[in-house]
Amino acid sequence: MTNPMREPIIEKVTVNIGIGAPGENLENAKKLLGSLTDATIIETKSRGRNPVFKLRKDLPIGVKTTLRGSKALDFLNKALDARKRRLKSSNFDKTGNFSFGIAEYIDFPGAKYDPNIGMLGFDVCVTLKRKGARIKKRKIKTSRIGKKHHLTKEEGIEFAKTKFNVTVE
Repeated sequence: MTNPMREPIIEKVTVNIGIGAPGENLENAKKLLGSLTDATIIETKSRGRNPVFKLRKDLPIGVKTTLRGSKALDFLNKALDARKRRLKSSNFDKTGNFSFGIAEYIDFPGAKYDPNIGMLGFDVCVTLKRKGARIKKRKIKTSRIGKKHHLTKEEGIEFAKTKFNVTVE
């Protein structure tokens, strides 16, 4: 029997749609993300000025939402079904988290094409942690996590294979 404190768990699933400019496409992205996740949608804003792309600071350029708990698991299972449960090893970072994109939202199970929205894709980012990782984020008596308690890329891949039946290439 393994130590339950060493088992990886899902902290959150973040869903992001980047548009690059404010306007009608951004409103369509809000509608799409709201219909897919049934969660609160937040606008992402540009950080700085870039005249080449006609961006100025604090210009809304995308939308995102964060899912936790059972909503996160349900959404992640559907998103992995859209990817046919296949990921590349390059989708995993050195701390075990993984991200992947879905090119067209109609690939997502249960989503139907809406001609008013058009064709949009989105990114799914999964953040993993171990139990006890809260000590580095709490307000009182913040502490560090030891090196052995950090997740590695291999542990993240193994978690995805066992928990979600994912094939990693």
